[in-house]
Amino acid sequence: MKIEGEEKVATLVDKDAELVAQWNYCALSQEILRRPIVACELGRLYNKDAVIEFLLDKSAEKALGKAASHIKSIKNVTELRLSDNPAWEGDKGNTKGDKHDDLQRARFICPVVGLEMNGRHRFCFLRSCGCVFSERALKEIKAEVCHTCGAAFQEDDVVVLNGTKEDVHVLKSRMEERRLRAKLGKKAKKPKAAEAVSKPDVGGEPAGPSNVKTGRPEEASLDAREKRVSPAPRGAAGASSSGRAGRPPCGAAKRPPAASEESEAYRSLFTSHSSAKRSREESAHWVTHTSYCF
Repeated sequence: MKIEGEEKVATLVDKDAELVAQWNYCALSQEILRRPIVACELGRLYNKDAVIEFLLDKSAEKALGKAASHIKSIKNVTELRLSDNPAWEGDKGNTKGDKHDDLQRARFICPVVGLEMNGRHRFCFLRSCGCVFSERALKEIKAEVCHTCGAAFQEDDVVVLNGTKEDVHVLKSRMEERRLRAKLGKKAKKPKAAEAVSKPDVGGEPAGPSNVKTGRPEEASLDAREKRVSPAPRGAAGASSSGRAGRPPCGAAKRPPAASEESEAYRSLFTSHSSAKRSREESAHWVTHTSYCF
């Protein structure tokens, strides 16, 4: 009878130690949990820095890497929004090292019901926002939005923390289905993007400015000269109803006016005209007038 009693006590101690390890220590580095704390899709708790180190260095020497082998990216974990337990003192009074830390008292509690997150009650978190609640709070207060932040969530977003083997099996199947859907969605997007790139425009016109000629400036000037030299169409001569003669082309030189057309008044404006020429008698000398001459 004593042996059976000792075995029961040993099993109880082992369960208590397992609960303490699951809810107070990182499943990857076995160090005590410190913020920021993250949880995977299977409901295990990790330190975020330990997950980052694991993703950066996936060496075969890490024996503890099996606990996080399903974590392929930092997107596979969710940072938790935990509510502190005001009754938890931590190691504030243990300055000399002679005080026993009470690990049975939880650091975090449910913000709705107030239950401690120490493994004695089932807790879960929402993948959509990362808020943590007790399972009792989600069952008693049924809602489609988070009790803390108000974010909408679905049943697939609820993940049980440190659940049983049956819970882990259900969560693993959900995880595989979710990743398969994401993979198929990426494959479906690739052909559509390739078709959009290879498919020509409906009008057959390029997307850029097609009407602009991208030639050399010399070629453009030659084309302009050819247009100037080319004769005007026949209908252009009779198009004007006012009877005025058509203007000469821009490149043609203007005919100078005839000598007979120049008027006498126009020629008298110049010094070469006869009216501007004077004889010596008529032309006066330059004389400086001063006050001494009078």
